[in-house]
Amino acid sequence: MRRTEGLNAPRNLGVHAAHIGAGYSETPPMWEWNIQPRAHACQDCGRAFKKGESLHTLLFDERQAYRRLDVCEGCWQARHAQGDNHRRGFVSHWVGQYEPPPPEPPEPIARENAESLLRKLVARQAPEFTGSVFVLAVMLERKRVLKAKAQTREGGRRVLIYEHARTGEVFPIVDPELRLDQLDAVQREVAQLLEHGLPSEANSPPPALEAAPVPSETSPPRTEPPPAAGPLPVPAPAP
Repeated sequence: MRRTEGLNAPRNLGVHAAHIGAGYSETPPMWEWNIQPRAHACQDCGRAFKKGESLHTLLFDERQAYRRLDVCEGCWQARHAQGDNHRRGFVSHWVGQYEPPPPEPPEPIARENAESLLRKLVARQAPEFTGSVFVLAVMLERKRVLKAKAQTREGGRRVLIYEHARTGEVFPIVDPELRLDQLDAVQREVAQLLEHGLPSEANSPPPALEAAPVPSETSPPRTEPPPAAGPLPVPAPAP
């Protein structure tokens, strides 16, 4: 059971967010939900969005799942602008611009990139990769691939809500509150995952960062993966 404590959006993002009253919800934690892409048409009137058109995105907590709603400006003004932030289950609202979906990329032949690795780790929902997921999200925010839209607290942990700048997909990312002395190990884990992929997918998976080498007379000497270049900044908690 999760306690909903409220949501405070970063002031410099222009995000309209509601302060949720204290209460309890049976909804699974936000970081366990499926990534929901931006709709290609208004989910109220059904009109297809045009490239560059402003649209309004709302998030609702509906007990068994989170629901994303994308609406056009006209439907926002007519049906949602007044009072939706007081509706039961309201989580957040922001304004974005519609971009049509990009063409399908060719089959990747190179090693992982930060975005594809983040998607796989989010889909896996493995707690042991929480630090790597957070570092990858920060990397993609610095590259302007992801945009921070809002934040909330669930189970005593801060959850950052990112939106993909091109596709509009929403990524809830748990802040593991890494200490400075933990960053190096997490960055080395990210470098290893980018180089070799997830253990179950690599043809010859490298040993885990903390695993001891298996003695063997024919085994080649084990080398440590190179550290990532420079420490990544950790977002400061919102005031």
